[in-house]
Amino acid sequence: MKTVKHSFFIFVFALITSSCGDLLTPKPVDLLTDDLVLNEPKDVANVEIGLYSALRNIIPSTVIAGDLTADMLIHNGTFSQYRELGLKQITSSNASAAQLWGSIYNTVYIANFILEKLPGISGVSSTDRQRVTATAHFLRGYAYFIGVNTFGGIPLVTTTSIDENRNIPRAAREEILSFVLNDYNQALGKLPAKAANAAFAGNNAVKAALARFYLYSREWANAENFAGQIIDSKQYSLDSLFSDIVTKDFPGESILEVGYTISDDPGTNNNIGLNNLFVSRREIIPSNQEVVSLASAESGDRFFSIDFNSDDLKGNDNGWSVAKYGTADEDNNNVIVFRLGEMYLIRAEARAQLGKVSGTGSALEDINVLRKRAKAVQLSASSQSQMILIIETERKNELAFEGHRWYDLVRTGRASVVMPSFNSNWKSTYELWPIPQREIQTNQALVGNQNPGY
Repeated sequence: MKTVKHSFFIFVFALITSSCGDLLTPKPVDLLTDDLVLNEPKDVANVEIGLYSALRNIIPSTVIAGDLTADMLIHNGTFSQYRELGLKQITSSNASAAQLWGSIYNTVYIANFILEKLPGISGVSSTDRQRVTATAHFLRGYAYFIGVNTFGGIPLVTTTSIDENRNIPRAAREEILSFVLNDYNQALGKLPAKAANAAFAGNNAVKAALARFYLYSREWANAENFAGQIIDSKQYSLDSLFSDIVTKDFPGESILEVGYTISDDPGTNNNIGLNNLFVSRREIIPSNQEVVSLASAESGDRFFSIDFNSDDLKGNDNGWSVAKYGTADEDNNNVIVFRLGEMYLIRAEARAQLGKVSGTGSALEDINVLRKRAKAVQLSASSQSQMILIIETERKNELAFEGHRWYDLVRTGRASVVMPSFNSNWKSTYELWPIPQREIQTNQALVGNQNPGY
């Protein structure tokens, strides 16, 4: 029986539990990764679940990165890591950056472990072998996609060798993106057309990831194509009530979401617990600007993404809360990775960039599908430049608190336009998060290679 022990970029964090507490300084430790064992066919299912468990820690962290680094959320509590993000005074010791980095490489490590070990295990059915191999490629690719868009060029780790992994320099952004695309293509067509439920990746999850990948890469035709394939498959439907996305796990449009149990629900995790941060502690609350945007007629029923409680209205607290993430015993504690609404937005943006602004098969058509569901006023024809800005706002409101906003502003070059008016501390430095200082201290190949401005 082989137990795998590794120490590459993995952190354990502790919280001081008092209401005015702060994160302790994260310390790198050797981590026993759930006694990973892959010696015979019966071990395959456990390792596959271990990989999904690693992914679970990435997703809540990207919600914080995507919406608190931008203009969707503001800091309202006492934790310095969130204060830095809210005030736009981010440092290389930020614990949220360290948490996301560690989660990314934990996922990468387990995927590498599967890809190294599984070929040598006899007796595994061809169906299981193909599914688990494809899942490892897909989730590794997704982890690197988040990593490169959060931190820029990062170490490209393709092995479980501890000695090799302790001294890996940053790869170029283009190299990481090429690696991501290759991983996605390795998974494409090798997973079930539609998984048993949206907690597991199916082939459409890979297509959704490719649609987002090509949107970020400004390869508009490919983005339109992959988003369109999912829409046209009719395997998902927009829920008639937008509130279902807020109040229910596994809505009809969910392509992939991270599912949780009582024991690993993020609402009970003090480090990445979204309900704990958004509701219980009120550490992070919706910004006044986003409250106004969601409350407008242009947003329609997307207003259900937030709640108001007058008892919370005091001091700098505006009384509003993010409504999307419940506690462990509620039916909305999952976090969505891909859903049909995003595919309409991806196709709309790609079409607008390709000049398909109005008419049949246009950006306007896709946007009005979402606005109809949200009970917002239907839009009429616009110019290409107007439509692109409309889509930016539609993404902000439709995907509110799902972790997209900062990534959207950076990929479109709009961060330097939008963010200074939101916070005077904003500077271009914050278009990337810092490489965690602990990583630079423990990996000599990273010394002198911090992101500019940190």
